[in-house]
Amino acid sequence: MTKSLPAVAFENLAPGQNLDAYIQVVNGFEILSAEEEKELAERLYYKGDLQAARQLVMSHLRFVVHIAKSYSGYGLNQADLIQEGNVGLMKAVKRFNPEVGVRLVSFAVHWIKAEIHEYILRNWRIVKVATTKAQRKLFFNLRSSKKRLGWLNQAEAREIAETLGVKESTVYEMEGRMTAQDMGFDADNDDDESAFQAPVYTLEDTRYNPATMAENENYEDDANSRLLSALEDLDERSKDILMQRWLSENKATLHDLAAKYGVSAERIRQLEKNAMKKVRKVLEAGGIEV
Repeated sequence: MTKSLPAVAFENLAPGQNLDAYIQVVNGFEILSAEEEKELAERLYYKGDLQAARQLVMSHLRFVVHIAKSYSGYGLNQADLIQEGNVGLMKAVKRFNPEVGVRLVSFAVHWIKAEIHEYILRNWRIVKVATTKAQRKLFFNLRSSKKRLGWLNQAEAREIAETLGVKESTVYEMEGRMTAQDMGFDADNDDDESAFQAPVYTLEDTRYNPATMAENENYEDDANSRLLSALEDLDERSKDILMQRWLSENKATLHDLAAKYGVSAERIRQLEKNAMKKVRKVLEAGGIEV
C-alpha cells in the first residue's frame, strides 16, 4: 500500500511565488520505493487513476529542481526553468509504462530536459541561436565543453568538433551566435554616444531620393498614358463599361449596365472581360504591372 503525500494543493505548488518555500516543500515529499512507484504507475496506466498520477508527479518534483539547477548558467529565471521541467515531468508520467521495468526518474529525465532545453532556446536570445536538431545538440554541448570564458582557440575548437562529430567551422559559427548580444532596432535615447550604432541607422531611406522620386513619377505618367491609350482603342460601349465599372466613384453594377444597353448581365460581364484583356495587353507590352 502506498503512503499518502502531505496535504498540499497541487495547483498551489508554483515555484514562481516563493522559490525557497517551494523547494522546501517539494524536498519534504518522501521518495517512493520501487514497489510503491510500480503500484501507482499501474493504477494510472491501467485504470486512469488521476490521484496516482498526482502522487507520482509530486514525489518526483525534487528531481526537477535538481536538474533545473544545472542550467543556472543561462541567466534565466530559476523558477521558470523548474516550471518548464515540471511540464516535462507530467508528460513523462502520462507516458510511463510500468511494464518496461525502469524507474520513473530514469524515464522522466529525457522529458524534463527536453522541456527545459526548448525553454532556453526560446528565451536565451531574441534571435534564435539554434533551430535544427544538430544545432541544438551543439549549443548545449558547446556550453558544457567550453573550459574558459574567452574565445575558443584552434585546438579547443578542433577537440570539440571531433567529440561532437561536426566541422570546426560549425563550432566557430555556433560560438559566434552564443556570444553575440541582442541589440534593439531603434536607438537608445539614454545613450547618445552609441545611438548611431543602432540598426535603424544602417538602413537606406530612399523615400525622398530625387532619382527614385523621378523614376516613380515617370512610371506613373507612363502607366496613365498607356491606360488612356488602351481605353481609346476600345469601342464606345466597352469603354463606357470599364469606366462605369472601374474608374467611376459610384461604380455601376452589371445589372445597371444591362438595363442601360438592353442586354443581359452575363453579356455585360463578357464585354467587360474582353475589354480588360485588351487593356492588360497594352499595359504589359509597356512593362506596366497589372
